[in-house]
Amino acid sequence: MKNKLLISAAKAAMVACLTLSTSSIAFSQTKDAKDIKDQVEQSEKAAKVFSEIMGTPDKGIPNNLLDKAKCVAVFPSVLKAGFVVGGRGGRGVASCRTATGWSSPAFFNLGGGSFGLQIGAESTDFVMLVMNDKGMNSLLSDQFTVGGDVSVAAGPVGRQAGAETDAKLNAEILSYSRSKGLFGGLELKGVVIKPDKDDIKEVYGASVTAKDILNGAKLASAPTTVSAFPTTLARYSSAKAGK
Repeated sequence: MKNKLLISAAKAAMVACLTLSTSSIAFSQTKDAKDIKDQVEQSEKAAKVFSEIMGTPDKGIPNNLLDKAKCVAVFPSVLKAGFVVGGRGGRGVASCRTATGWSSPAFFNLGGGSFGLQIGAESTDFVMLVMNDKGMNSLLSDQFTVGGDVSVAAGPVGRQAGAETDAKLNAEILSYSRSKGLFGGLELKGVVIKPDKDDIKEVYGASVTAKDILNGAKLASAPTTVSAFPTTLARYSSAKAGK
């Protein structure tokens, strides 16, 4: 009788441990999903901005330029505000071509100051095409200044694809902006772009860098929930490297 009671107690303890372990795993999975909700939204916002712009081919980014770009970065809803002395700041995502397709999204911050006669606030979407290896290497670094560390030119839109477009291909980055429904090339200078290490850590883990992600490293495989941006890029341009 005593042995039966001991066996029953042991079974009960085992069931309790398994239940606790299962609950802990479920809690961890739920917590992880909540932890990257913000990053999922960032990728989805960037995908939406890019899709809307490319949905108007007569006024959007020329396909021949997009097909030559090494990487694409989108910063949705960048805020510019101030009176006399102002600044701009925002968050975005980038993806680069790799041998196996568009890379998983890497998360970045955009910031910079401005000085001049200005008042009020404005929300602007920024799109940047990284056109060559120098521009890509800057994106893979700890931070860089657009128009300082790398050259930048206002990207042509729509059907513009003549000598003007060819001349601008010498720039490392072609930049665009969309504000109040208007989209066009913008020579964006003086802003600093750097990886958002906190966002990257939450999605990929502590040991992963923006360089790992954009180079297509296996260790930087993204959860499918944050893949909206590279998936959207693939709809508009081949992802094969070296195009």
